[in-house]
Amino acid sequence: MGSILKPKMPSLPPPQAPIEPPSAEISAEEQAKIDAEMAAKERRRKGRKSTIKTSPLIAMEEADVEKKTLLG
Repeated sequence: MGSILKPKMPSLPPPQAPIEPPSAEISAEEQAKIDAEMAAKERRRKGRKSTIKTSPLIAMEEADVEKKTLLG
């Protein structure tokens, strides 16, 4: 009765041949183009440094963390 309610699973297809990775050789022209693109990205890149308005050269003062209480 089990074979009537459960059909047989089809067999799996054979595994595919592994794909060869592309060669790592880069021509001088391609390398120059990549270097130029990376240099342009570095010039346009903005980070957290542009948003920090203080300098490590300034002496840091201790912050006034003492809070006044309502009781006195």
